[in-house]
Amino acid sequence: MATVTESAVSGQAPKPQAAPDSAPQETVDGFHLVIEALKLNGIDTVFGLPGIPITDLTRMLQAAGIRMIAFRHEQNAGYAASIAGFLTQKPGICLTVSAPGFLNGLTALAHATTNCFPMILISGSSEREIVDLQQGDYEEMDQLSVARPHCKAAFRVLHADDIGVGIARAIRAAVSGRPGGVYLDLPAKLFAQSIDAVAGKRSLIKVVDAAPKQIPAPDAIKRAVDLLKDAKKPLILLGKGAAYAQADADIKALVEKTGIPYLPMSMAKGLLPDVHEQCASAARSYVLPEADVVLLIGARLNWLLSHGKGKTWGGNGHKGWGAQKFIQVDISPQEADSNVKIDAPVVGDIGSCVAALLKEIGSGWVKPPAEWTGGIDERKTKNVAKMAETLAKDPSPMNFHSALNVVRDIVKANPEAMLVNEGANALDFTRSIVDMYKPRKRIDVGTWGIMGVGMGYCVAAAVVTKQQVIAVEGDSAFGFSGMEVETICRYDLPVCIVVMNNNGVYKGTDVDPTGRDPAPTVFVKGARYDKIIEAFGGIGVNATTPAELRRAMEEAIRSKKPTLINAVIDETAGTESGRITSLNPAAKKK
Repeated sequence: MATVTESAVSGQAPKPQAAPDSAPQETVDGFHLVIEALKLNGIDTVFGLPGIPITDLTRMLQAAGIRMIAFRHEQNAGYAASIAGFLTQKPGICLTVSAPGFLNGLTALAHATTNCFPMILISGSSEREIVDLQQGDYEEMDQLSVARPHCKAAFRVLHADDIGVGIARAIRAAVSGRPGGVYLDLPAKLFAQSIDAVAGKRSLIKVVDAAPKQIPAPDAIKRAVDLLKDAKKPLILLGKGAAYAQADADIKALVEKTGIPYLPMSMAKGLLPDVHEQCASAARSYVLPEADVVLLIGARLNWLLSHGKGKTWGGNGHKGWGAQKFIQVDISPQEADSNVKIDAPVVGDIGSCVAALLKEIGSGWVKPPAEWTGGIDERKTKNVAKMAETLAKDPSPMNFHSALNVVRDIVKANPEAMLVNEGANALDFTRSIVDMYKPRKRIDVGTWGIMGVGMGYCVAAAVVTKQQVIAVEGDSAFGFSGMEVETICRYDLPVCIVVMNNNGVYKGTDVDPTGRDPAPTVFVKGARYDKIIEAFGGIGVNATTPAELRRAMEEAIRSKKPTLINAVIDETAGTESGRITSLNPAAKKK
Protein backbone atom coordinates (compact mmCIF):
# COMPACT_ATOMS: atom_id res chain seq x y z
CA MET A 1 0.00 0.00 0.00
CA ALA A 2 1.39 3.42 -0.95
CA THR A 3 2.23 5.77 1.88
CA VAL A 4 0.33 9.08 1.82
CA THR A 5 2.42 12.09 2.71
CA GLU A 6 1.23 14.69 5.17
CA SER A 7 1.42 17.41 2.55
CA ALA A 8 -0.83 15.45 0.24
CA VAL A 9 -3.44 15.06 2.98
CA SER A 10 -3.32 18.75 3.84
CA GLY A 11 -3.42 19.77 0.22
CA GLN A 12 -0.11 21.63 0.50
CA ALA A 13 2.71 21.28 -2.02
CA PRO A 14 5.43 18.89 -0.83
CA LYS A 15 8.61 20.47 0.55
CA PRO A 16 11.57 20.19 -1.85
CA GLN A 17 14.11 17.54 -0.80
CA ALA A 18 17.82 18.45 -0.59
CA ALA A 19 19.42 17.43 -3.88
CA PRO A 20 22.20 14.83 -3.60
CA ASP A 21 25.76 16.20 -4.03
CA SER A 22 26.20 16.11 -7.78
CA ALA A 23 29.96 16.73 -7.63
CA PRO A 24 31.69 13.50 -6.63
CA GLN A 25 34.68 13.70 -4.28
CA GLU A 26 37.90 14.11 -6.28
CA THR A 27 40.28 11.20 -5.75
CA VAL A 28 43.79 10.23 -6.78
CA ASP A 29 45.16 6.71 -7.34
CA GLY A 30 48.43 5.06 -6.40
CA PHE A 31 49.87 5.43 -9.91
CA HIS A 32 49.62 9.21 -9.78
CA LEU A 33 50.81 9.47 -6.18
CA VAL A 34 54.02 7.61 -7.08
CA ILE A 35 54.58 9.91 -10.05
CA GLU A 36 53.86 13.10 -8.12
CA ALA A 37 56.13 12.00 -5.24
CA LEU A 38 59.01 11.42 -7.67
CA LYS A 39 58.45 14.73 -9.47
CA LEU A 40 58.22 16.61 -6.18
CA ASN A 41 61.72 15.34 -5.36
CA GLY A 42 63.29 16.31 -8.67
CA ILE A 43 63.36 12.85 -10.26
CA ASP A 44 63.25 13.46 -14.00
CA THR A 45 64.44 10.12 -15.41
CA VAL A 46 63.55 6.49 -14.71
CA PHE A 47 65.35 3.45 -16.17
CA GLY A 48 63.50 0.14 -16.42
CA LEU A 49 61.23 -2.24 -18.33
CA PRO A 50 57.44 -2.28 -18.76
CA GLY A 51 55.44 -5.33 -17.68
CA ILE A 52 52.98 -6.58 -15.06
CA PRO A 53 52.18 -4.75 -12.78
CA ILE A 54 53.99 -1.55 -13.80
CA THR A 55 53.18 -1.22 -17.53
CA ASP A 56 50.68 1.60 -17.03
CA LEU A 57 53.04 3.30 -14.60
CA THR A 58 55.73 3.49 -17.32
CA ARG A 59 53.21 5.08 -19.71
CA MET A 60 52.01 7.54 -17.08
CA LEU A 61 55.56 8.51 -16.10
CA GLN A 62 56.24 9.44 -19.70
CA ALA A 63 52.96 11.35 -20.02
CA ALA A 64 53.80 13.28 -16.85
CA GLY A 65 57.09 14.49 -18.32
CA ILE A 66 59.46 12.08 -16.57
CA ARG A 67 61.80 10.49 -19.08
CA MET A 68 61.19 6.73 -19.11
CA ILE A 69 64.18 4.93 -20.65
CA ALA A 70 63.07 1.37 -21.46
CA PHE A 71 65.77 -1.31 -21.67
CA ARG A 72 65.88 -4.88 -22.96
CA HIS A 73 67.01 -6.37 -19.62
CA GLU A 74 66.48 -5.17 -16.06
CA GLN A 75 70.10 -5.70 -15.01
CA ASN A 76 71.26 -3.16 -17.56
CA ALA A 77 68.57 -0.71 -16.49
CA GLY A 78 69.79 -1.16 -12.93
CA TYR A 79 73.40 -0.47 -13.87
CA ALA A 80 72.21 2.66 -15.68
CA ALA A 81 70.38 3.83 -12.54
CA SER A 82 73.40 3.13 -10.34
CA ILE A 83 75.84 5.18 -12.42
CA ALA A 84 73.27 7.96 -12.88
CA GLY A 85 73.30 8.20 -9.08
CA PHE A 86 77.10 8.47 -9.05
CA LEU A 87 77.10 11.20 -11.69
CA THR A 88 74.29 13.32 -10.22
CA GLN A 89 74.35 12.70 -6.43
CA LYS A 90 70.60 12.01 -6.75
CA PRO A 91 69.24 8.47 -6.49
CA GLY A 92 69.05 6.78 -9.87
CA ILE A 93 65.69 5.01 -10.25
CA CYS A 94 65.31 1.51 -11.71
CA LEU A 95 61.75 0.27 -12.23
CA THR A 96 61.07 -3.45 -12.71
CA VAL A 97 58.29 -5.99 -12.76
CA SER A 98 57.89 -8.56 -10.01
CA ALA A 99 59.96 -11.67 -9.14
CA PRO A 100 62.22 -12.44 -12.17
CA GLY A 101 62.39 -8.76 -13.13
CA PHE A 102 63.17 -7.84 -9.54
CA LEU A 103 65.88 -10.51 -9.38
CA ASN A 104 67.41 -9.22 -12.61
CA GLY A 105 67.64 -5.77 -11.03
CA LEU A 106 68.99 -7.13 -7.75
CA THR A 107 72.54 -7.58 -9.09
CA ALA A 108 72.68 -3.89 -9.96
CA LEU A 109 71.22 -2.97 -6.56
CA ALA A 110 73.97 -4.91 -4.78
CA HIS A 111 76.53 -3.34 -7.14
CA ALA A 112 75.27 0.14 -6.20
CA THR A 113 75.50 -0.63 -2.49
CA THR A 114 79.03 -2.05 -2.78
CA ASN A 115 80.18 0.98 -4.79
CA CYS A 116 78.32 3.55 -2.66
CA PHE A 117 76.17 4.75 -5.57
CA PRO A 118 72.75 6.18 -4.61
CA MET A 119 70.09 4.08 -6.35
CA ILE A 120 66.50 3.00 -5.72
CA LEU A 121 65.18 -0.24 -7.18
CA ILE A 122 61.38 0.03 -7.36
CA SER A 123 59.64 -3.24 -8.15
CA GLY A 124 56.04 -4.26 -8.44
CA SER A 125 55.16 -7.36 -6.45
CA SER A 126 52.45 -9.95 -5.84
CA GLU A 127 49.70 -9.63 -3.23
CA ARG A 128 50.93 -9.92 0.34
CA GLU A 129 48.20 -12.23 1.65
CA ILE A 130 48.87 -14.77 -1.12
CA VAL A 131 52.66 -14.51 -0.82
CA ASP A 132 52.56 -14.89 2.96
CA LEU A 133 50.41 -18.02 2.71
CA GLN A 134 52.51 -19.31 -0.21
CA GLN A 135 49.40 -19.92 -2.29
CA GLY A 136 51.13 -19.66 -5.66
CA ASP A 137 50.41 -16.19 -7.00
CA TYR A 138 51.70 -14.96 -10.36
CA GLU A 139 55.44 -14.36 -9.92
CA GLU A 140 55.07 -14.95 -6.18
CA MET A 141 58.12 -13.95 -4.13
CA ASP A 142 58.82 -12.27 -0.81
CA GLN A 143 60.94 -9.67 -2.56
CA LEU A 144 61.51 -7.48 0.49
CA SER A 145 63.20 -10.31 2.39
CA VAL A 146 65.33 -11.23 -0.62
CA ALA A 147 66.47 -7.63 -1.11
CA ARG A 148 67.38 -6.75 2.48
CA PRO A 149 70.85 -8.38 2.66
CA HIS A 150 71.94 -6.71 -0.57
CA CYS A 151 71.05 -3.07 -0.01
CA LYS A 152 71.35 -0.24 2.46
CA ALA A 153 67.62 -0.19 3.28
CA ALA A 154 64.40 -1.84 2.08
CA PHE A 155 60.80 -0.66 2.40
CA ARG A 156 57.34 -1.85 1.35
CA VAL A 157 54.30 0.39 0.86
CA LEU A 158 50.88 -1.23 1.34
CA HIS A 159 48.57 1.80 1.42
CA ALA A 160 48.29 4.72 -0.96
CA ASP A 161 48.37 7.12 2.00
CA ASP A 162 51.96 5.99 2.70
CA ILE A 163 53.42 6.37 -0.82
CA GLY A 164 54.83 9.81 -0.01
CA VAL A 165 56.52 8.54 3.13
CA GLY A 166 57.89 5.44 1.39
CA ILE A 167 59.50 7.37 -1.45
CA ALA A 168 60.86 10.02 0.92
CA ARG A 169 62.45 7.37 3.14
CA ALA A 170 63.97 5.62 0.12
CA ILE A 171 65.49 8.86 -1.19
CA ARG A 172 66.93 9.86 2.16
CA ALA A 173 68.38 6.39 2.78
CA ALA A 174 69.98 6.28 -0.68
CA VAL A 175 71.88 9.58 -0.47
CA SER A 176 72.53 10.25 3.21
CA GLY A 177 75.73 9.22 4.96
CA ARG A 178 77.52 6.65 2.83
CA PRO A 179 75.29 6.41 -0.27
CA GLY A 180 73.99 3.08 -1.47
CA GLY A 181 71.20 1.00 -2.95
CA VAL A 182 67.66 1.02 -1.57
CA TYR A 183 64.78 -1.31 -2.41
CA LEU A 184 61.16 -0.08 -2.56
CA ASP A 185 58.45 -2.74 -2.88
CA LEU A 186 55.11 -1.66 -4.41
CA PRO A 187 52.49 -4.47 -4.51
CA ALA A 188 50.11 -4.52 -7.47
CA LYS A 189 47.03 -3.60 -5.40
CA LEU A 190 48.68 -0.36 -4.32
CA PHE A 191 48.50 1.24 -7.76
CA ALA A 192 44.71 0.97 -8.07
CA GLN A 193 43.98 2.28 -4.56
CA SER A 194 42.26 5.66 -4.53
CA ILE A 195 42.20 8.25 -1.77
CA ASP A 196 40.92 11.80 -1.43
CA ALA A 197 42.97 14.01 -3.76
CA VAL A 198 43.53 16.74 -1.16
CA ALA A 199 44.66 14.23 1.45
CA GLY A 200 46.84 12.54 -1.17
CA LYS A 201 48.60 15.76 -2.08
CA ARG A 202 49.14 16.52 1.59
CA SER A 203 50.69 13.07 2.13
CA LEU A 204 53.56 13.72 -0.28
CA ILE A 205 56.94 14.75 1.14
CA LYS A 206 59.61 16.91 -0.46
CA VAL A 207 62.82 15.67 1.17
CA VAL A 208 64.73 18.54 2.76
CA ASP A 209 68.53 18.32 3.12
CA ALA A 210 68.65 14.63 2.19
CA ALA A 211 72.43 14.41 2.56
CA PRO A 212 73.34 16.89 5.31
CA LYS A 213 76.97 17.87 5.73
CA GLN A 214 78.87 15.95 8.39
CA ILE A 215 81.52 18.23 9.81
CA PRO A 216 84.76 16.54 10.97
CA ALA A 217 85.97 17.01 14.54
CA PRO A 218 88.63 19.75 14.90
CA ASP A 219 90.98 17.46 16.83
CA ALA A 220 90.75 14.85 14.04
CA ILE A 221 91.75 17.48 11.48
CA LYS A 222 94.67 18.68 13.63
CA ARG A 223 95.88 15.12 14.18
CA ALA A 224 95.84 14.48 10.42
CA VAL A 225 97.66 17.69 9.53
CA ASP A 226 100.31 17.14 12.23
CA LEU A 227 100.97 13.70 10.79
CA LEU A 228 101.33 15.12 7.27
CA LYS A 229 103.69 17.85 8.50
CA ASP A 230 106.16 15.28 9.80
CA ALA A 231 106.05 13.12 6.67
CA LYS A 232 109.15 12.77 4.51
CA LYS A 233 107.43 10.73 1.80
CA PRO A 234 103.73 11.68 1.85
CA LEU A 235 101.22 10.41 -0.68
CA ILE A 236 97.57 11.33 -1.38
CA LEU A 237 95.37 8.54 -2.66
CA LEU A 238 92.10 9.59 -4.34
CA GLY A 239 89.20 7.15 -4.60
CA LYS A 240 85.89 7.30 -6.46
CA GLY A 241 84.33 8.69 -3.29
CA ALA A 242 86.42 11.81 -3.88
CA ALA A 243 85.00 12.03 -7.40
CA TYR A 244 81.42 11.50 -6.15
CA ALA A 245 81.81 14.31 -3.61
CA GLN A 246 82.14 16.94 -6.36
CA ALA A 247 84.59 18.88 -4.16
CA ASP A 248 86.89 19.21 -7.17
CA ALA A 249 88.24 22.72 -6.53
CA ASP A 250 89.17 22.03 -2.88
CA ILE A 251 90.76 18.66 -3.70
CA LYS A 252 92.85 20.31 -6.41
CA ALA A 253 93.81 23.09 -3.99
CA LEU A 254 94.83 20.57 -1.30
CA VAL A 255 97.04 18.62 -3.72
CA GLU A 256 98.71 21.67 -5.20
CA LYS A 257 99.07 23.64 -1.95
CA THR A 258 100.79 20.76 -0.18
CA GLY A 259 102.83 19.65 -3.21
CA ILE A 260 102.15 16.04 -2.20
CA PRO A 261 102.23 13.45 -5.02
CA TYR A 262 98.85 11.83 -5.61
CA LEU A 263 97.62 8.54 -6.99
CA PRO A 264 94.06 8.31 -8.41
CA MET A 265 92.05 5.13 -8.37
CA SER A 266 90.44 4.37 -11.73
CA MET A 267 87.18 6.33 -11.31
CA ALA A 268 89.05 9.22 -9.65
CA LYS A 269 91.17 9.70 -12.78
CA GLY A 270 90.63 13.23 -14.06
CA LEU A 271 89.93 14.87 -10.69
CA LEU A 272 93.20 16.46 -11.63
CA PRO A 273 94.45 15.78 -15.16
CA ASP A 274 96.42 12.54 -15.41
CA VAL A 275 99.22 14.58 -16.96
CA HIS A 276 99.50 16.78 -13.81
CA GLU A 277 103.09 17.04 -12.58
CA GLN A 278 102.13 15.62 -9.16
CA CYS A 279 100.32 12.57 -10.56
CA ALA A 280 102.23 9.44 -9.55
CA SER A 281 100.27 6.88 -11.58
CA ALA A 282 103.30 6.05 -13.73
CA ALA A 283 105.28 5.29 -10.56
CA ARG A 284 102.59 3.40 -8.63
CA SER A 285 104.73 0.37 -7.77
CA TYR A 286 107.34 2.73 -6.29
CA VAL A 287 105.19 5.15 -4.28
CA LEU A 288 102.98 2.63 -2.46
CA PRO A 289 105.74 0.72 -0.61
CA GLU A 290 107.95 3.79 -0.16
CA ALA A 291 105.40 6.29 1.21
CA ASP A 292 105.60 6.96 4.95
CA VAL A 293 102.25 8.79 5.36
CA VAL A 294 99.29 8.09 3.08
CA LEU A 295 96.21 10.35 2.99
CA LEU A 296 93.21 8.37 1.71
CA ILE A 297 90.38 10.56 0.38
CA GLY A 298 87.27 8.60 -0.53
CA ALA A 299 89.28 5.40 -1.05
CA ARG A 300 88.92 2.15 0.85
CA LEU A 301 91.79 -0.22 1.64
CA ASN A 302 90.03 -3.15 0.00
CA TRP A 303 91.36 -5.70 -2.50
CA LEU A 304 91.96 -2.98 -5.10
CA LEU A 305 94.66 -1.62 -2.80
CA SER A 306 95.86 -5.01 -1.58
CA HIS A 307 94.06 -4.36 1.73
CA GLY A 308 96.76 -1.85 2.68
CA LYS A 309 99.35 -4.54 3.33
CA GLY A 310 101.53 -7.20 1.74
CA LYS A 311 104.31 -6.74 -0.77
CA THR A 312 102.42 -3.95 -2.55
CA TRP A 313 102.96 -1.83 0.56
CA GLY A 314 106.41 -3.15 1.46
CA GLY A 315 105.21 -5.77 3.94
CA ASN A 316 106.62 -9.26 4.34
CA GLY A 317 104.24 -11.80 2.85
CA HIS A 318 100.65 -11.11 1.79
CA LYS A 319 99.52 -10.31 5.36
CA GLY A 320 102.50 -8.26 6.47
CA TRP A 321 102.00 -4.56 7.23
CA GLY A 322 104.25 -1.96 5.69
CA ALA A 323 105.73 0.98 7.59
CA GLN A 324 103.12 3.51 6.40
CA LYS A 325 100.92 5.61 8.64
CA PHE A 326 97.44 6.20 7.26
CA ILE A 327 95.09 9.17 7.37
CA GLN A 328 91.64 8.17 6.15
CA VAL A 329 88.89 10.61 5.15
CA ASP A 330 85.57 8.77 5.04
CA ILE A 331 81.97 9.44 5.99
CA SER A 332 81.71 6.09 7.78
CA PRO A 333 83.65 5.66 11.05
CA GLN A 334 83.37 1.89 10.62
CA GLU A 335 85.67 2.03 7.59
CA ALA A 336 88.71 2.88 9.73
CA ASP A 337 90.88 -0.07 10.87
CA SER A 338 89.08 -2.44 8.51
CA ASN A 339 92.38 -3.94 7.30
CA VAL A 340 95.26 -2.07 8.92
CA LYS A 341 95.63 0.56 11.61
CA ILE A 342 94.37 4.02 10.66
CA ASP A 343 96.49 6.49 12.61
CA ALA A 344 94.35 9.52 11.89
CA PRO A 345 90.71 8.84 10.95
CA VAL A 346 88.84 11.91 9.72
CA VAL A 347 85.10 11.24 9.73
CA GLY A 348 82.75 13.44 7.76
CA ASP A 349 81.61 14.24 4.26
CA ILE A 350 84.55 14.63 1.90
CA GLY A 351 83.79 18.22 0.94
CA SER A 352 83.73 19.38 4.57
CA CYS A 353 86.80 17.33 5.49
CA VAL A 354 88.94 18.60 2.63
CA ALA A 355 87.88 22.19 3.31
CA ALA A 356 88.82 21.74 6.99
CA LEU A 357 92.21 20.24 6.07
CA LEU A 358 92.92 23.20 3.79
CA LYS A 359 92.04 25.66 6.54
CA GLU A 360 94.24 23.88 9.10
CA ILE A 361 97.17 23.73 6.67
CA GLY A 362 97.05 27.49 6.30
CA SER A 363 99.93 29.29 4.64
CA GLY A 364 103.64 28.55 4.64
CA TRP A 365 103.27 24.81 4.16
CA VAL A 366 106.61 23.11 3.55
CA LYS A 367 106.38 20.89 0.47
CA PRO A 368 107.78 17.33 0.42
CA PRO A 369 111.56 16.84 0.13
CA ALA A 370 113.01 16.96 -3.37
CA GLU A 371 114.52 13.52 -2.75
CA TRP A 372 111.00 12.07 -2.63
CA THR A 373 109.43 14.01 -5.50
CA GLY A 374 112.57 13.73 -7.60
CA GLY A 375 112.67 9.96 -7.15
CA ILE A 376 109.06 9.75 -8.33
CA ASP A 377 109.73 11.98 -11.34
CA GLU A 378 112.70 9.87 -12.34
CA ARG A 379 110.64 6.69 -12.39
CA LYS A 380 107.73 8.43 -14.13
CA THR A 381 109.99 9.68 -16.89
CA LYS A 382 111.44 6.23 -17.40
CA ASN A 383 108.06 4.47 -17.43
CA VAL A 384 106.37 7.06 -19.63
CA ALA A 385 109.18 6.77 -22.18
CA LYS A 386 108.88 2.99 -22.12
CA MET A 387 105.10 3.23 -22.66
CA ALA A 388 105.57 5.72 -25.52
CA GLU A 389 107.94 3.31 -27.22
CA THR A 390 105.38 0.52 -26.95
CA LEU A 391 102.53 2.72 -28.19
CA ALA A 392 104.55 3.82 -31.21
CA LYS A 393 104.68 0.28 -32.58
CA ASP A 394 102.27 -0.67 -35.34
CA PRO A 395 101.89 -4.45 -35.31
CA SER A 396 99.59 -6.31 -37.67
CA PRO A 397 97.08 -7.36 -36.50
CA MET A 398 96.56 -4.61 -33.91
CA ASN A 399 97.15 -5.34 -30.25
CA PHE A 400 95.68 -3.59 -27.19
CA HIS A 401 98.43 -0.96 -27.17
CA SER A 402 98.20 0.10 -30.80
CA ALA A 403 94.39 0.25 -30.69
CA LEU A 404 94.29 2.13 -27.39
CA ASN A 405 96.88 4.60 -28.61
CA VAL A 406 94.13 5.79 -30.96
CA VAL A 407 91.56 5.95 -28.14
CA ARG A 408 94.09 7.89 -26.06
CA ASP A 409 94.38 10.55 -28.78
CA ILE A 410 90.61 10.74 -29.30
CA VAL A 411 89.93 11.24 -25.57
CA LYS A 412 92.64 13.90 -25.37
CA ALA A 413 90.98 15.76 -28.24
CA ASN A 414 87.54 15.36 -26.63
CA PRO A 415 88.08 15.76 -22.87
CA GLU A 416 84.37 16.31 -22.15
CA ALA A 417 83.47 12.88 -23.53
CA MET A 418 82.45 10.16 -21.09
CA LEU A 419 84.64 7.04 -21.14
CA VAL A 420 82.96 3.75 -20.24
CA ASN A 421 85.36 0.85 -19.74
CA GLU A 422 84.96 -2.82 -18.91
CA GLY A 423 86.69 -6.10 -19.57
CA ALA A 424 89.78 -7.85 -18.24
CA ASN A 425 92.70 -6.85 -20.45
CA ALA A 426 90.57 -4.16 -22.13
CA LEU A 427 90.04 -2.63 -18.68
CA ASP A 428 93.63 -2.91 -17.48
CA PHE A 429 95.28 -1.56 -20.62
CA THR A 430 92.77 1.29 -21.02
CA ARG A 431 93.20 2.41 -17.42
CA SER A 432 96.99 2.64 -17.81
CA ILE A 433 97.12 4.02 -21.37
CA VAL A 434 94.20 6.47 -21.73
CA ASP A 435 94.65 9.70 -19.77
CA MET A 436 91.66 11.54 -18.32
CA TYR A 437 91.45 15.31 -18.03
CA LYS A 438 88.13 16.12 -16.31
CA PRO A 439 86.38 14.78 -13.17
CA ARG A 440 83.82 11.99 -13.39
CA LYS A 441 84.50 11.29 -17.06
CA ARG A 442 85.75 7.73 -16.54
CA ILE A 443 83.22 5.16 -15.29
CA ASP A 444 84.06 1.48 -15.06
CA VAL A 445 83.56 -1.84 -13.29
CA GLY A 446 84.12 -0.43 -9.80
CA THR A 447 84.72 -2.23 -6.54
CA TRP A 448 83.56 -5.67 -7.63
CA GLY A 449 85.46 -5.56 -10.94
CA ILE A 450 82.41 -7.05 -12.64
CA MET A 451 81.43 -7.53 -16.27
CA GLY A 452 78.15 -6.33 -17.75
CA VAL A 453 77.97 -2.67 -16.76
CA GLY A 454 78.95 -1.38 -20.21
CA MET A 455 75.82 -0.63 -22.20
CA GLY A 456 73.74 0.38 -19.17
CA TYR A 457 76.46 2.87 -18.25
CA CYS A 458 76.56 4.14 -21.84
CA VAL A 459 72.84 4.88 -21.87
CA ALA A 460 72.86 6.59 -18.48
CA ALA A 461 75.99 8.62 -19.24
CA ALA A 462 74.53 9.89 -22.51
CA VAL A 463 71.13 10.68 -20.98
CA VAL A 464 72.43 12.31 -17.79
CA THR A 465 75.41 14.27 -19.10
CA LYS A 466 74.22 14.83 -22.69
CA GLN A 467 77.87 14.39 -23.74
CA GLN A 468 79.50 12.08 -26.25
CA VAL A 469 80.13 8.62 -24.81
CA ILE A 470 83.07 6.42 -25.79
CA ALA A 471 82.95 2.80 -24.60
CA VAL A 472 86.01 0.54 -24.66
CA GLU A 473 84.75 -3.02 -24.29
CA GLY A 474 86.39 -6.39 -24.22
CA ASP A 475 84.56 -8.76 -26.58
CA SER A 476 83.64 -10.93 -23.60
CA ALA A 477 82.40 -7.97 -21.53
CA PHE A 478 80.32 -6.65 -24.44
CA GLY A 479 78.43 -9.93 -24.60
CA PHE A 480 76.83 -9.34 -21.20
CA SER A 481 74.80 -6.34 -22.34
CA GLY A 482 75.27 -6.15 -26.11
CA MET A 483 71.56 -6.27 -26.92
CA GLU A 484 71.23 -2.80 -25.42
CA VAL A 485 72.71 -1.39 -28.62
CA GLU A 486 69.08 -1.47 -29.72
CA THR A 487 68.24 0.80 -26.77
CA ILE A 488 71.10 3.12 -27.76
CA CYS A 489 69.77 3.28 -31.33
CA ARG A 490 66.13 3.65 -30.25
CA TYR A 491 66.94 6.76 -28.24
CA ASP A 492 69.53 7.91 -30.83
CA LEU A 493 72.24 8.40 -28.22
CA PRO A 494 75.75 9.71 -29.08
CA VAL A 495 77.56 6.51 -28.11
CA CYS A 496 80.66 5.15 -29.86
CA ILE A 497 81.42 1.56 -28.79
CA VAL A 498 84.84 0.05 -29.49
CA VAL A 499 84.85 -3.74 -29.07
CA MET A 500 88.37 -5.13 -28.65
CA ASN A 501 87.83 -8.37 -30.56
CA ASN A 502 90.48 -11.01 -29.93
CA ASN A 503 88.09 -13.95 -30.41
CA GLY A 504 87.67 -14.94 -26.78
CA VAL A 505 87.84 -14.49 -23.05
CA TYR A 506 91.34 -13.14 -22.33
CA LYS A 507 92.48 -14.42 -25.76
CA GLY A 508 91.20 -16.68 -28.51
CA THR A 509 93.85 -19.37 -28.64
CA ASP A 510 92.68 -22.04 -26.16
CA VAL A 511 91.65 -25.46 -27.49
CA ASP A 512 89.47 -28.28 -26.20
CA PRO A 513 91.89 -31.20 -25.58
CA THR A 514 89.16 -33.67 -26.60
CA GLY A 515 88.68 -31.92 -29.94
CA ARG A 516 84.91 -32.00 -29.48
CA ASP A 517 83.93 -28.38 -28.74
CA PRO A 518 85.43 -24.93 -28.80
CA ALA A 519 87.36 -24.16 -25.61
CA PRO A 520 85.14 -22.41 -23.01
CA THR A 521 87.18 -19.23 -23.42
CA VAL A 522 86.95 -19.11 -27.23
CA PHE A 523 84.28 -17.32 -29.31
CA VAL A 524 83.32 -17.55 -32.99
CA LYS A 525 86.39 -16.67 -35.01
CA GLY A 526 86.20 -13.47 -37.03
CA ALA A 527 82.93 -12.38 -35.41
CA ARG A 528 81.53 -9.11 -36.78
CA TYR A 529 80.12 -7.28 -33.78
CA ASP A 530 79.64 -4.21 -35.97
CA LYS A 531 76.78 -5.98 -37.77
CA ILE A 532 74.70 -6.08 -34.57
CA ILE A 533 74.19 -2.33 -34.39
CA GLU A 534 73.44 -2.13 -38.12
CA ALA A 535 70.35 -4.26 -37.51
CA PHE A 536 68.89 -1.36 -35.51
CA GLY A 537 69.92 1.50 -37.77
CA GLY A 538 73.23 2.35 -36.13
CA ILE A 539 76.62 2.68 -37.79
CA GLY A 540 78.85 -0.39 -37.84
CA VAL A 541 82.55 -0.32 -38.77
CA ASN A 542 85.06 -3.16 -39.03
CA ALA A 543 88.51 -1.74 -38.18
CA THR A 544 91.66 -3.80 -38.71
CA THR A 545 94.28 -1.02 -38.49
CA PRO A 546 94.83 1.99 -36.20
CA ALA A 547 94.12 4.31 -39.14
CA GLU A 548 90.73 2.68 -39.75
CA LEU A 549 89.92 2.84 -36.03
CA ARG A 550 90.87 6.51 -35.87
CA ARG A 551 88.72 7.44 -38.87
CA ALA A 552 85.74 5.55 -37.49
CA MET A 553 85.98 7.14 -34.03
CA GLU A 554 86.41 10.64 -35.41
CA GLU A 555 83.39 10.19 -37.68
CA ALA A 556 81.28 8.81 -34.79
CA ILE A 557 82.07 11.86 -32.66
CA ARG A 558 81.45 14.24 -35.57
CA SER A 559 78.08 12.67 -36.44
CA LYS A 560 77.03 11.82 -32.86
CA LYS A 561 75.33 8.73 -34.31
CA PRO A 562 75.18 5.40 -32.43
CA THR A 563 78.29 3.59 -33.65
CA LEU A 564 79.91 0.23 -32.97
CA ILE A 565 83.48 -0.40 -34.13
CA ASN A 566 84.69 -3.99 -34.30
CA ALA A 567 88.40 -3.45 -33.54
CA VAL A 568 90.11 -6.64 -34.70
CA ILE A 569 93.16 -7.34 -32.55
CA ASP A 570 95.65 -10.18 -32.31
CA GLU A 571 93.93 -13.18 -30.75
CA THR A 572 97.10 -13.93 -28.81
CA ALA A 573 96.92 -10.50 -27.15
CA GLY A 574 95.83 -10.60 -23.53
CA THR A 575 96.64 -12.55 -20.41
CA GLU A 576 94.60 -14.80 -18.15
CA SER A 577 92.40 -12.61 -15.91
CA GLY A 578 94.34 -9.48 -16.81
CA ARG A 579 96.29 -7.96 -13.94
CA ILE A 580 94.49 -10.05 -11.29
CA THR A 581 95.76 -13.42 -12.47
CA SER A 582 96.84 -14.19 -8.92
CA LEU A 583 93.17 -14.20 -7.83
CA ASN A 584 92.27 -16.93 -10.32
CA PRO A 585 93.06 -20.36 -8.84
CA ALA A 586 94.38 -22.79 -11.44
CA ALA A 587 94.97 -26.50 -11.26
CA LYS A 588 98.62 -27.51 -11.52
CA LYS A 589 99.38 -28.71 -15.01
CA LYS A 590 100.49 -32.30 -15.32
